[in-house]
Amino acid sequence: MISSPQSLSVLILTHNEANHIERAIKSVREIARDIFIVDSGSTDGTVEIAISNGAHVLRNPWTNYAQQFQWGLDNAPITTDWVMRLDADEIIEDDLRAELADALQAASPAVTGINLKRKHVFMGRWIKHGGRYPLVLLRVWRTGIGRIEQRWMDEHMLLSEGRTITLNGGFSDHNLNDLTFFTDKHNKYATREAVDIINQRRKLFARDESLGEASVQATRKRATKEKFYNNLPFAMGPLFYFLYRYIIQRGFLDGIEGAIYHGLQGFWYRFLVDAKVLELERDLKGVVDPKLQVRRLAELTGLKLPAA
Repeated sequence: MISSPQSLSVLILTHNEANHIERAIKSVREIARDIFIVDSGSTDGTVEIAISNGAHVLRNPWTNYAQQFQWGLDNAPITTDWVMRLDADEIIEDDLRAELADALQAASPAVTGINLKRKHVFMGRWIKHGGRYPLVLLRVWRTGIGRIEQRWMDEHMLLSEGRTITLNGGFSDHNLNDLTFFTDKHNKYATREAVDIINQRRKLFARDESLGEASVQATRKRATKEKFYNNLPFAMGPLFYFLYRYIIQRGFLDGIEGAIYHGLQGFWYRFLVDAKVLELERDLKGVVDPKLQVRRLAELTGLKLPAA
């Protein structure tokens, strides 16, 4: 058992995560005093597995990731000094557990957030190239200091004060599902991102714009995407982005698994987002009233969008 005098709660969102949830809980059990699961109607035994592994389960209907996670922060009975955000398919590895326990003990009062370096495992292979490692993400913060951005896609944690430090230990995103699950998930992601892009252009409803003290890497990536990439002509962005990732950033070194991953996530997904933006913009043509635009977007996408 790793000793950490600073107390930590972990918050995990679930929906049919029976393949992953026990692994996620076990990866943080040694350093977490409390593990809270916010479930949105699992039917595959996720809740039962979580409870049997000592987690506390809360239930809340799903709208989007940002709203669900913020609901968890607001409603889970968190009494620890620190909070960690962990996805059900993510793992905190042995070296990071030890490093994190030490960091929580040693952190000065000025340090209110901790960034982790996430690696992506796809089809059993760690994708090291194509700009995919490390992805530096704010995942641990002092209780009461952090909140999640209210966006439909690419939501990050925000700090109200203080500064961050970055740890180097192993932090893996390793989903065990197949390519059908991967493409279905990214199809849904594409819808959400298309709505975010249209909202960026039309300013239909409020969304967070600044990452503040979050990862510098995440801030730069978002600025590049929203100020440059999203304004490129149709289909030009996905092609250039894939070539940049696969050739300039040496994604080809990730082998056959990397070719599949970079092709799907670096080209197909980006192309799908562009196509959905084009489709939705055509459907909104001639609709002037912002409220009617939001209503139409909600009808087309099935998303529970806020009022204009």
